[in-house]
Amino acid sequence: MIAADDLMPGIARVCKRVDLGEPADLKRLTGGATMESWRFVCGDNAFVLRRAPSLEFMADRPFGHDVEAEVIRKAFAAGVTAPEVVAELIPEDAIGSGFVMRALPGTPNPKEILEMEDSPGLLRQAAGDLARIHGIAQDALPSAIPVMDYRAAIADFRVQFEEAGGDRPIIALGIKWLEDNCPEPCEPVLNHGDYRLGNILAEDGRLTGVLDWELAHFGDPHEDLAFGCMAVWRFARYDRPALGLGSLEEYFAAYQAAGGVKVDPERFRYWMVHRTVWWALGCLKMAKFWRSGEDRMLERVVISRRTSEQELDLLMLLEEDAPEKERKPACYEFDVEDNSGEAVNGELALAVLEWLETIKPLMSGHDKFQHAVARNALKMIVRDEHFWPEAQDSELAEEILEGKQSLATPHLLWNLQQIALEKVSADVPNYPALAVAKGRWLMTGKD
Repeated sequence: MIAADDLMPGIARVCKRVDLGEPADLKRLTGGATMESWRFVCGDNAFVLRRAPSLEFMADRPFGHDVEAEVIRKAFAAGVTAPEVVAELIPEDAIGSGFVMRALPGTPNPKEILEMEDSPGLLRQAAGDLARIHGIAQDALPSAIPVMDYRAAIADFRVQFEEAGGDRPIIALGIKWLEDNCPEPCEPVLNHGDYRLGNILAEDGRLTGVLDWELAHFGDPHEDLAFGCMAVWRFARYDRPALGLGSLEEYFAAYQAAGGVKVDPERFRYWMVHRTVWWALGCLKMAKFWRSGEDRMLERVVISRRTSEQELDLLMLLEEDAPEKERKPACYEFDVEDNSGEAVNGELALAVLEWLETIKPLMSGHDKFQHAVARNALKMIVRDEHFWPEAQDSELAEEILEGKQSLATPHLLWNLQQIALEKVSADVPNYPALAVAKGRWLMTGKD
């Protein structure tokens, strides 16, 4: 991981080249599962450097930061609350691949945004922004921006799944459903590709910015609409299906009023499943990045364990397709046994976890964020002593992909539900959708 002192000379070269002034007060911003963000000031103006953790990290991406910067410029010109790009990095800057933007006001913190008073107003602003993004003409943008081929995207999921071991039956179920339910292509529009809480800025109930355009592509507008509505991006407000801010009816109405297409519920559901599978595979891939040495950031391995969140969400999205008799509650709450004798791995991890808590006051900035990630990693080890879900089954996954087993197979849904409940309980027990799933799936004394 690069240090601020190593970046500052390169940032100074960038600032001199575009007459921004002398940079100072460089700080790493928290968050960011793929790219780094660094904030600095030049006089009275604040800027953000967005860069890749390494040049190798950019090798397999569909386009570079130069194209991403141009997309943001076009969005800014179209009235989207996008940041203003002021410079792109060049090899002579010697700090890798990226670009510099003017800093925008507001917070990206979902917790703070969800506590703002005018959630309906913020939802309407977000819907309007998305409609403006979708209205940017294809011929006004760089030709390097890909046009999604729906079937090719599903085929790529199969490849990614096999590369990741091909042994997660719930993901296999999602891939097979996509193959069986893929819609016909519609007129493609510019998709932001990652429009959700965490990538938008807000202040006092007002939308102030849309960040992270690296996944921009042309495709179905329903994809962008659905992605921000996934359970994982609603954070603490699972009960508000539209970006954690309101109802789908409000969201769709505001989007259509701002010039967006009329929303098709079936296409919307398809893309909810599609992007849930996409993010499940994306989480699995994080561990690969870390193992290869491509990016040894602690957050990578922790995010890899969030795969189970998406598996849980997939089952809740797909279970309505199962026969009614397979959808009756059939799972059981699991007991936690106490250990005896010498300390087990989970207890060792707990001891380190307790020590980490004592040094929390010494942390600040990105170190404080990493401290929280480290504690989450240790908590997973602690919980692994109690939960041993069999989430990996390559034989079952293959049978699902081949159509030999499906949601109509007796007891398959029940078994996958039990696995999902136990796995999320071990990985992320405070995941809001877990409580909802338990309410649906667990047996009670009256069942």
